[in-house]
Amino acid sequence: MNIAIITGASSGLGRDYAGLLDQEGLDEIWLIARRENRLKAIANSLQTPCRTLPLDLTRLESLGEIEKALAENRDMEVRWLICAAGFGRIGSTTDIPITDTLRMIDLNARAAVGVTQLVIPFMSQGSHILEIVSCSAFQPIPGLNIYAATKAFLLRYSRALGAELASQGIQVTAVCPYWIKDTEFIPQARQSDKSGLFTSFPLACTSEVVARRSLRAAKNGITVCTPDVISFLHRILCSLLPHRFLMSASRIFHHLHK
Repeated sequence: MNIAIITGASSGLGRDYAGLLDQEGLDEIWLIARRENRLKAIANSLQTPCRTLPLDLTRLESLGEIEKALAENRDMEVRWLICAAGFGRIGSTTDIPITDTLRMIDLNARAAVGVTQLVIPFMSQGSHILEIVSCSAFQPIPGLNIYAATKAFLLRYSRALGAELASQGIQVTAVCPYWIKDTEFIPQARQSDKSGLFTSFPLACTSEVVARRSLRAAKNGITVCTPDVISFLHRILCSLLPHRFLMSASRIFHHLHK
């Protein structure tokens, strides 16, 4: 039995990946997120049979539930693992509640690694792992400090993991988009932005574009996918210019767009 597993599947990128993988001829799609009603609605909209796992991945016991579900299905092959669960907070580090700070680290970094490590034994040649990172991973970003740091971790993890799994024929792709304008991410992230550090998001792309382009990139063996013009240019600039300069430029850019 060939399956896909998607975290963060109840909305945004996770929902769009589910829709695209519905066309891949899989036997089953596992949808993982906190909101059970949304997972069921998405499952009902797909042609592929779905299994819904309503779990909060910031809780260690949720990884135990995934491990148990995997152990009960030893005969399956995970052809796609997409770790799309994550959230961010905008604002000075001292303005963001410590509970949110720790949850960002738990969900964006620890949970992604935990789920990935649990699933790898069920993958084989031709399987794909997509870790949803962000172009914020390319440099330190004041006002988006913790989120960008978690994504920098995930980017390094993804690239090294890809090298480790290459001999098994398992492809790992780090997906590093710019802002996505049609998900819950921006409204939720701005809740902590007391100083108006990020008030507009010019040239933001859509989640459907990111999902579609990144799936194509994964199929073509691309290890780091920058699915839009801004993320592509950001990656190039960050490879050429000092981080101190880029942090100053970032502050000027956001000041001009207030």
